[in-house]
Amino acid sequence: MSSTDKKKAQTYVEQLKQKASEQENYGAEIKYEQAHMLVCDCPECGAGRALVDGLTICAYCGFKFMTVKLSNGIHIKKTNNS
Repeated sequence: MSSTDKKKAQTYVEQLKQKASEQENYGAEIKYEQAHMLVCDCPECGAGRALVDGLTICAYCGFKFMTVKLSNGIHIKKTNNS
């Protein structure tokens, strides 16, 4: 391969790189965030637990993270069926 062929190949690659860097993003703008983990340790036994919506009881020791009490809502009414 001669030196002129190498120059053509390099300029073609450079053109591709330039086109790729100038290309517009069709979706939403990319947001760069610091990586993080949502972790909650059980205060009773110290077991590491991933935070999940609706987590109320520790699976290891049974500690209650929160007590949920139902009250009258917009669409659902509390009834006393004792």
